[in-house]
Formats: sequence, C-alpha cells, structure tokens
Amino acid sequence: MSAQDWLEVTLGTTRDRVDALEEWLFEAGALSVTLQDSHDDEDLSHAVLEPVPGEVRLWDELTLVGLFARDISLESLHGRLEMAAQGLNMAVPDYSISSLADRAWERTWMDTYEPMQFGERFWICPSNAPVPDERAINLRLDPGMAFGTGTHPTTAQCLAWLGAQTAHSLRPLEGRRVIDYGCGSGVLAIAALMLGAEHAWAVDIDPQALTATRENATRNGVIDRLEVGMPETVERLAVELLMANILFKPLMMLADTLSNAVMPGGRLLISGILSEQMEPLRLRYNEHFDFEPGQVRDGWALLSAIRR
Repeated sequence: MSAQDWLEVTLGTTRDRVDALEEWLFEAGALSVTLQDSHDDEDLSHAVLEPVPGEVRLWDELTLVGLFARDISLESLHGRLEMAAQGLNMAVPDYSISSLADRAWERTWMDTYEPMQFGERFWICPSNAPVPDERAINLRLDPGMAFGTGTHPTTAQCLAWLGAQTAHSLRPLEGRRVIDYGCGSGVLAIAALMLGAEHAWAVDIDPQALTATRENATRNGVIDRLEVGMPETVERLAVELLMANILFKPLMMLADTLSNAVMPGGRLLISGILSEQMEPLRLRYNEHFDFEPGQVRDGWALLSAIRR
C-alpha cells in the first residue's frame, strides 16, 4: 500500500440502514460515500431505473464505499471508525479496508471505450481516439458525468436508427428540426445535427448533462445550431423529429407534452423502456401517433411513430 493510495471502507447493508451507516462513515472522516448495487448483475429485477423528479430510489441490498484521505494510516482509520460508532451509540458493523491508487478515475472508462459504427457511414468515437473512417460522419464523444456513450442498448438503438439513414446520404436529416428530450451527453442531438438537421434543442433536468452536451457540441462543431436547456426550453415548439431516451414513468407522464412537440407528419422515437412496457406506451400515445413495429435489444425497446 503506497502513501499515495486512498483508503476505501466497504460494507454491505440493506436499504433501511443506509442513512445510519452513511452518517457513521462521514463522522469517521469520509470524504465521500458511494452507494452501489450489491448484486451488480444484468438481472433487470435488481435494477433501479431512473426516478421521476423528486423521487429517491435505492436497491434492496447495497454496498457502501467510504473514501478516506491518503494521509490516514490503517491504524488511525480503524480507530476513527470505532470512535464514530461509539459517538453515534451504534455497534461497529463488519467492514473491510482496501487501497485505491491515485488516478484520474473519471477518465478511466476512456481506456476501453472503442469507436462504434451505427449504419453504413456513421461512427461514435471517444474524443481521445483517431477516427476509423475519414469519409464517414464521425461524432467525437466525451460524456463526462452524463449518461449517453452509445454503449447502452437504449442509446444504441436510437443511434442505430439515425445511422441507418446514412445508407444513401451523409445528410439524411437535411433541413429538419430536432428535440433531444433527456439529452444526457447530447449524443442524439449532436448526431442529428451532424446528419444534416437544421437546428436542435437538447433538454435535461440534470445540470451535468447540459454541461456535457455543450462541451460535446463544441467539440463537434455544431454548437451554433444547438440550444441547450431545461425542458421548459421546448414547451412551445413543434419539430419534425423528437427523440426521448428517458424511462417509462416520465414517458407516461409527459405524453401530452411530447405529443404536442411533434408536428403533423413528424416522427417520435421513444427509448429507455423495457420490452414489456411497449404496449402501455403505444396505448398512451396512439391518439396522436401511428406506430411502426418496435425493436428490442437485450430487453430494452425502441418505438418509432409518425404524428397524425
């Protein structure tokens, strides 16, 4: 263990004990506390999907990881944890301590992030890698702390739909106006602009997503045709293409808002939903839309519909 290593205290718990154990770790001097799914698997029954605004959800079984400063010795950390427990009148829970080498952890994912092809002539490339095809449309992406690298099936299906349009033209969205509702990294709005869209609006309730979107749009030379903001930004718009890569509950709640934002003859792309949620969403939106056959990948679905 190097003197430059951080120390992590890790313990398992259940949802009802999270607050008390977080308080214990912070009382002992933790710089941060991370909550993780104890299962960490592909079973969707274990997943906690995106909450609606104001809602907080946790897994039933969690792992807490407290990060402590590099200048604390193991002996001192054990003592701090015991003293913190005494001060809170609680028993010391079972825990383990490990070291964490000092790295730029928020950038580590870039080491294994490879260019991805969607359609014949459209690529998503990490910002630190060479482009694979100079003749194609190459979107340089750095999501920062926001969702949307193209690796998750929800984003990938939207990108695949966009990429499929490049079979006959590099500018298949020429002249269209586009809304990316729940933009995350901004990848869908930026892709649309690079594929010829006249103007795009990228909206999200997460300020980190808006920051990442602006940075990615600037990196790809489309910031002058993109407006980034909170959902109120698009309240009075009606566009030719609206992409909503959010989740089931918000999509149900926002049905009227999203329907009004698509002009007659325009297209709605819905992603972020599970396959079993396709039919309820069709029923919720079918007053205004004609749906095409849906697509499913790894349990996640994409719906495409035309506004009547």
